[in-house]
Amino acid sequence: MAKPTIIECPSCEHKVSITAPSCPSCGAVLRKAKRGIFGKLVMFTFWGFNLLMILWIWAGMNVAVEGQEGLSGAESAGAAIGAGLGITMIIFVWIFGVIILGIMALLTRPK
Repeated sequence: MAKPTIIECPSCEHKVSITAPSCPSCGAVLRKAKRGIFGKLVMFTFWGFNLLMILWIWAGMNVAVEGQEGLSGAESAGAAIGAGLGITMIIFVWIFGVIILGIMALLTRPK
């Protein structure tokens, strides 16, 4: 026996194709679109990248603060400038990474 290709909408009983995500008559959702394997991998990478960047900045700030003890004025100023430049570079990497991964997440969203 062949599989049916047309079903009735549970809301309005209008005839609808089984491949339709929603009823064209009433707009009721018939099946929810799911993200594919690559899309799930992109989303996992997106959230993992953000978590990594947060941990990286937190750890860098802790090391910069703890390393200030026992330094002279010039050494302390140099360490502060270096820490500021390092955090700025991490933030730029974070921004560019989030933009790239965000675009990939949008391109792999379920339709």
